[in-house]
Amino acid sequence: MTTNQFPSLLISYVAIATGIIGTLALIFIGLMFSIGAPFGTLNDIFNGLLAIMSSVLAWMLYSYFQKLAVPVSPVLLILALIGTLLAIVGSVLVIFGFTGWFLAGLYTTAGFALIGVWLLVMSSGAWRSNSLPHSLIIFGIISGVIMAIGFTAIPGMIRGIDTQEYFPFTINSLWQLAFLGIYILYPIWCIWLGRILSLK
Repeated sequence: MTTNQFPSLLISYVAIATGIIGTLALIFIGLMFSIGAPFGTLNDIFNGLLAIMSSVLAWMLYSYFQKLAVPVSPVLLILALIGTLLAIVGSVLVIFGFTGWFLAGLYTTAGFALIGVWLLVMSSGAWRSNSLPHSLIIFGIISGVIMAIGFTAIPGMIRGIDTQEYFPFTINSLWQLAFLGIYILYPIWCIWLGRILSLK
């Protein structure tokens, strides 16, 4: 599988934009809980945008690592794309009122869990090839692991559960913990990556 080779500066812009979108999604969900519903819709929109930008970034980084002769499986791109589709479904479901926020959140979390796997495996490949700073790689691995905790949302997503009372507190806490990775760690990683690539 071959790709176009994107310049480092362009990838850096996409990475930074992805991080900013993730940060705005966090801000909007905070405003939703403190002010009200309109910001919830904005959060849902930015969740979808974050997922889309993540797929674009995954494609560009696949090209970038190919140029450096770093072995990165195209399966990772497929995982990121499936994750993006799930996250978009989550946003669409709640924006258009097909489900409540809980089931939509399960879709979103499961989608970003797949994106977390992409981040984890891609970072591991960068470690073996020494193609990125080790501090960024370690941060990416940690972020990916925490995002992947969102796989605990899959059983509820498959069963169409739309009430948080259905699961025990521990299960709810687990899949919601993934948002620490999605809204905080992953955007930081993206902006950090963008800064590094902008200097190349």
